Amino acid sequence: MLIKNWMSKDVVTVDVNDSMQDATRLLKKHNIRGLPVIENGKLVGIVTDRDLKRASASDATTLEIHELLYLISKIKIKEIMTKDPITIPVDSTIDEAAEVLLENKLSGAPVIDDKGRVVGIITQTDIFRVMVALSGVREKGIQAGFLLENRPGSIKEVADIFRKYNCRVVSILSSYDVKSNYRHVYIRACDCDRENLERLKAELKEKSNMLYLMDQIEKKQEVYQDYERLSGSWITG
Repeated sequence: MLIKNWMSKDVVTVDVNDSMQDATRLLKKHNIRGLPVIENGKLVGIVTDRDLKRASASDATTLEIHELLYLISKIKIKEIMTKDPITIPVDSTIDEAAEVLLENKLSGAPVIDDKGRVVGIITQTDIFRVMVALSGVREKGIQAGFLLENRPGSIKEVADIFRKYNCRVVSILSSYDVKSNYRHVYIRACDCDRENLERLKAELKEKSNMLYLMDQIEKKQEVYQDYERLSGSWITG
């Protein structure tokens, strides 16, 4: 999944020669926490609400309010911005963007094209939207977690059990560790015949290492006794 399909494209920016007052007004107006800083059409920095507070905090206790307002109207963004900000290329994938945000402890980052122009912003909220879409959580239904052998066909074997009971498989998510012979697999299914639900659970437990089953319709969750043992074997390899 490419970030260009999920990023916010209506980017609010400031110019390097704009004032702190201009930036503060934009942050409040658009209810955002940071602004890409542009010079001659290209990204040169980023300024956040934290930068603005830090720039004025040292003088705030010694100046009168009118003096402080005058100060922030004169200080230019280029004097307080963070230069060479972390950016994400527009042709990146969602997981690559998430890795960048996580490793750098960022709530968001500008997205740039091959000419250095800002074409969007990708934020943690955008990543959450992708996760919700991928998981199919809004479909409710049933979600089950499994510890399956890392071999061709192991996921299909479990998914086919759901289909056998006329369930509609909404999503299949899997984590992978090259050092392990197992992988965690999470399957969400809807429209299952609830009269056969107990038979479905019994067959899943019989033919797979099922870790838990959550029925989001009945708000019930079953965590099986071997959860910690099975999870531990996957983590330690």
